[in-house]
Amino acid sequence: MALHDRWVQERKHERYYKLAKKLNYRSRASFKIIQLDNRFSIFREGDSVVDLGASPGGWLQVAKERTGESGKVIGVDLRPIRPIEGITTIVGDITDGNTMAELLEKFGGKADVVLSDMAPNIAGHYSTDHARSMELCMFAVDVCDRVLKRNGTCVMKAFMGDMIDGLTKELEKRFRSVRITSPDASRDTSSEVYIVSKGFLASSDVRPAPVHKDEKKPEFTVKGGVI
Repeated sequence: MALHDRWVQERKHERYYKLAKKLNYRSRASFKIIQLDNRFSIFREGDSVVDLGASPGGWLQVAKERTGESGKVIGVDLRPIRPIEGITTIVGDITDGNTMAELLEKFGGKADVVLSDMAPNIAGHYSTDHARSMELCMFAVDVCDRVLKRNGTCVMKAFMGDMIDGLTKELEKRFRSVRITSPDASRDTSSEVYIVSKGFLASSDVRPAPVHKDEKKPEFTVKGGVI
């Protein structure tokens, strides 16, 4: 990256970092979901929302703000999330059957929106990191199959690579509209993109894999975006 381009990128990063602090958001990633919502109208008053990879809670804050007092928001992450008024959180790995079962029990209904800011621990080997990202995305798809209402919306983070076409094909089986985008708050140098899928079909011929408790956990862990 040229020196000037690096300077511009660092200034953008600093701008969102400072703005998050000023507005009391827990993560600069809050502005990613704000920008996505402004463009794609993800949230409505009173919506029920599931947020995967939710720590430290920036997306949860935005979801609760935009769904209002009547909205229902629940977050899942490996790490404990400091309490946020009106929001339920689960400490666990959504790729583990125990956590999936707890989510289904606590949510107790259907969601209007499923969010996923999950990412694998970065190994530094791009093809490995991309493959792990795609695996996490498919777990998010499985959550949609279980809890998302007909005509619901899913927003997930993914790492670009040669496997992303397979992911979008799975999403296109389930949603009327699938768009890949990158909000301004993302780093220009990042390989992350956000896939916004709207109009969940709730197709009767798509069956989620069964939930089994006490499954062996995968070799990688899940993390949410941080400042």
